[in-house]
Amino acid sequence: MDLIWKKIGMEDKPIIEKYYAFEQSKCCEFSFSNNYLWAPFYEMEYAVIEDMLVFITKGERISVGMPLAKDEASEKNLGRVISVLEEYFDAQKAPFQMHLVTEDKFARLEEVFPGKFSIEYMRNQADYIYEMEKMISLAGKKLHGKRNHINKFKENNPDWRYEPLSSENVPACIEMAEEWKRRNLCEERGEKHEEFCVTLKALEEYQQLGLKGGVLVANPIPEDKEIPFDEIDVVIQQALRECEEQGIKGKRITPFLLSRVKDLTDGRSLEANIQLVLNNADIGSKIAMEL
Repeated sequence: MDLIWKKIGMEDKPIIEKYYAFEQSKCCEFSFSNNYLWAPFYEMEYAVIEDMLVFITKGERISVGMPLAKDEASEKNLGRVISVLEEYFDAQKAPFQMHLVTEDKFARLEEVFPGKFSIEYMRNQADYIYEMEKMISLAGKKLHGKRNHINKFKENNPDWRYEPLSSENVPACIEMAEEWKRRNLCEERGEKHEEFCVTLKALEEYQQLGLKGGVLVANPIPEDKEIPFDEIDVVIQQALRECEEQGIKGKRITPFLLSRVKDLTDGRSLEANIQLVLNNADIGSKIAMEL
């Protein structure tokens, strides 16, 4: 059987999410947004084999994810899918290897192939899972450090406020990400660069991905330099429409939006951003003097 691996695109969202809806896993890798955003860095592609979803990473060492079912009927195809994958690895002259095999998934493998596979857990590559209730209360010694960070933040930023992530504040978030990149001297390769690229893409495409979140505005610019919400909202919506009409995609989106918003506001958006930088520098210097 010839396997056809496909790069992950936005058009694949309904296909992949159909499998995740049945699996109901808490693993952070089991989300379309995570797959889509990180796929370029892990050389990740996917295929549907015998009604089961399989991801493959084609880096230094080929590895496939545990096959995922979309219903109880396709779950019974695991044995045939594993056999097809083993044939593929043989053709690639590579040892058969799977990742994201949880304890319950390994138990399922044992049912189909008793004693055939062994499993090794790599703790250094594991992710933390925080329970929502604990993150709300931050009770206990383990979360003491987080409580201290929050208290320090409130002390340094008494006028902070929360805003839901929206098309109105995303441009400011993107600018902040660009500033973070500059300050951290991110190279074109490496972990920091990858984190930045994923963050930027998530912000640019958060609506298509269905992402939800919030923004903490900790140091707003002086009121006389702000652009009223009703005014800037119209400008941003126009810039977004023009971006879509002109077919601007990928890395070109951010510079286009920033430039177009600047033009549509006769440079006032740039002035507001400059004031934000100056205000940040002023507060930063005061904090430094206190330290």
